[in-house]
Amino acid sequence: MDTRLEKEYMKGGEFLIADQTAAEVFTPEDFTDEHRMIGDTCRQYIDNEVVPNLPKLEGHEWGVARELLQKAGELGLLGANIPEDLGGMALDQTSGCIIAEMVGRGSGFGSTYGAQTSIGLLPILYWGSDELKKEWVPKIISGEVVSAYCLTESGSGSDALGAKCVAKLTDDGQHYVLNGEKMWITNGGFADVYLVFAKVDGEKEKFSCFLVPRSENCRPGAEEHKLGIKSSSTTAVILSDAKIPVGNLIGNVGDGAKIAFNVLNVGRFKLGASVTGGAKLALHEAIRYANERHQFNKPISSFGAIKHKLAEMAIRTWVAESITYRTVGMIDALIGDDHGNDKKLQSIEEYAVESSINKVACSEALDYVVDEMVQIYGGYGYSADYPAEKAYRDSRINRIFEGTNEINRLLIPGQLMKRAMKGKIGLLQAAKALQDEILNPQMSFDEDTSLLADETKLAQNAKKVALMVLGTAAQKYMMTLADQQEVLLNCADVIMDAYQMETAILRAKKIAAKDGEDAAGRYVDMASVYCNDAIQRVEAKAKNTIAAIAEGDEGRTLLVALKRFTKNNSPVNTVAARQRIADVLISANTYTF
Repeated sequence: MDTRLEKEYMKGGEFLIADQTAAEVFTPEDFTDEHRMIGDTCRQYIDNEVVPNLPKLEGHEWGVARELLQKAGELGLLGANIPEDLGGMALDQTSGCIIAEMVGRGSGFGSTYGAQTSIGLLPILYWGSDELKKEWVPKIISGEVVSAYCLTESGSGSDALGAKCVAKLTDDGQHYVLNGEKMWITNGGFADVYLVFAKVDGEKEKFSCFLVPRSENCRPGAEEHKLGIKSSSTTAVILSDAKIPVGNLIGNVGDGAKIAFNVLNVGRFKLGASVTGGAKLALHEAIRYANERHQFNKPISSFGAIKHKLAEMAIRTWVAESITYRTVGMIDALIGDDHGNDKKLQSIEEYAVESSINKVACSEALDYVVDEMVQIYGGYGYSADYPAEKAYRDSRINRIFEGTNEINRLLIPGQLMKRAMKGKIGLLQAAKALQDEILNPQMSFDEDTSLLADETKLAQNAKKVALMVLGTAAQKYMMTLADQQEVLLNCADVIMDAYQMETAILRAKKIAAKDGEDAAGRYVDMASVYCNDAIQRVEAKAKNTIAAIAEGDEGRTLLVALKRFTKNNSPVNTVAARQRIADVLISANTYTF
């Protein structure tokens, strides 16, 4: 594996073929005092204002939701990343992620907030005319106006371009008239303005985005009866000869796909932050319950099975947090001092691969945490009178919206290959070098004894495995690679684990460099356990993939290389490590990492 390339920043997807040092990776330990103050302000707002009102929100009292958005607007929480000349605070993307993490404590209100500040706002900010920006952005970030994003239809979910909603230009060229129906629209029931995607004249290449105020001709349907996030509004939106001025076109005719998919990139890395906030809260509640609940005259937190659960919940939460802030740190570093919208959008798009990794890995970490939370609560976990039941239901949607996890898994290797073919990252050259290494293996006498040296080697080898299976698949299938979804899904899982392994190691090393190895013991344990388990997943996924894409001598050669890359010469005592992690949590009676 090449050492870190000499450049000002690591390009999107380049983590797979280049290494970073711990000092180069952004972590929550790098938060400024301002970042922490923003986090405290938002947490207090969620805990003191939103959570007490969740029963009213679940009763669909949307007037309360409007009041909560206006309160958030007064605190500056709706316009954190918005330029000052439009009424925002012009803060960095890290601040936006910190806010999103705290909002993740607020159940379905997090969806309300996300629609208002991300997908329901950014199309106007990044592509709207100056007139649209000046008229609508200040009203949305103050909470005066509620917005909604209308992309999905009953017959077009992941296939957004299959939408049937149509916009037609009037004969005088002064208005568009929209007809169609949108589905699963967050904030739909009480929004004042809808960002609607439709095909001009029904033509796919004219897929476009329009700002449509609520009216009799653009109105919500009934509230959906949902599994979870009941405290957010979700409706259909019905457009029946909805007439709007031509100036309400966002961007140009045909820009709809570009707008929709770029805005979703923002939603993805912020979703990683939001679900991490939810995981932290769920783990906190699980720890407290485990300490309070007694069986056989002992708290259940003293039992090894429960300690294992709490420790693994903590590990996955900590790793999710780590990749969230590593990714947004790279975005902020690339934005630098240029706070123009174009630079922000380009920087976010640069890390589309990492954003998809965040979305998938963090949402699945949350699902694991809340599932184990229910198990720790036992029968009470199934009761709506206890917090586990709602956390479990609310979590499930995160694997569906902002692009399903399956779609995002396909995007990860797909975008990597696209960037490689365009010469944006040296993936092809690295794959060729790796092929030479596989065919001509060299003996290694590396005696590195530094902190997490074995785990670092495993993470580097996991990246080699990812490159090996993706490169082999690309060679075999070439232009039809996109059709091999099972292969790509496996490749994505290996890539995601490699990113998480490396990120966990770098964060633990960074903490140890600052606070000393003894003080960093719990973090070293988490990185070590994660890598120990992840390399086994990497081996299994890669072995299945190799069986599907290679036969004969080629297959045997790849399997030998896989065995060499995934060999763990220093397996970790994960039982003892998890017990140490759990003991910290149990003693603190909260999630303390």
